Amino acid sequence: MTETTPASPATRAELLRSLHVPGTPLIVSNVWDAITARIVAEAPGVRALATASHAVSFAHGVADGEGLTVEQALDAASIICNAVEIPVSVDFEKGYALDAAGVQANVERLIAAGASGLNIEDSSGPAKAPLFDLSHATARVVAARAAAQATGVPIAINARVDVLAGGGEWDDMVTRANSYLAAGADCIFVLGLADEQMVAQAIGQIDGPISVIGGAGYIPLTRLAELGVARVSFGPRTLGLALAHLQQAATQLTALGDYPEELGFVY
Repeated sequence: MTETTPASPATRAELLRSLHVPGTPLIVSNVWDAITARIVAEAPGVRALATASHAVSFAHGVADGEGLTVEQALDAASIICNAVEIPVSVDFEKGYALDAAGVQANVERLIAAGASGLNIEDSSGPAKAPLFDLSHATARVVAARAAAQATGVPIAINARVDVLAGGGEWDDMVTRANSYLAAGADCIFVLGLADEQMVAQAIGQIDGPISVIGGAGYIPLTRLAELGVARVSFGPRTLGLALAHLQQAATQLTALGDYPEELGFVY
């Protein structure tokens, strides 16, 4: 049996960046620990993974919104990234730092932990509001790109814009998105694009690839591809999927019901 040499961190990061193709979206089913990372990585067609801070935080028994310490966040990222050989994008929340210099230092540590990409958001509070002012939010994206340059690992930066989700105005969302792209982001993760018209309008006004979050009742994946979306993730909803199945199985077993077929799954 011939062993293959694992791809270098830089190669994995370049691969992740290349997978953000408008119209052929990267689909990332979010994971939160080593076993979920391995299971999803082995699914046919999966080429990259993404974590969800909500799921990782809840798995640690703390709230989302940087309820984890930076050390805990980095440890969790390292466990997930090193469990698989494909690229992993880490939801790094606000960068676990108050200023841009701190963001750069922490992203350098995240890259050392094995991350090929990251999400970084522009809201300063836990409820997607208030937002960092534009210049400071942009400086934080610049800092993440500087970390990539300093380490020689060209991480894929998925810059999250929380304007619409926090009740803000459309024009501010577009301005921020384009500022983050100019600062070095590879893709813009827009929360709050509720319908096809909004997605199409965002794609027409934002000067780079667009990422959205999918889920039950949202625009079908095939239609998102047709509209030109470049990435779709599911955030904590994959955790909800797993927990719903587990709770349903527990209810069935407690009621002396049939053994769920999935009890035969052996990993």
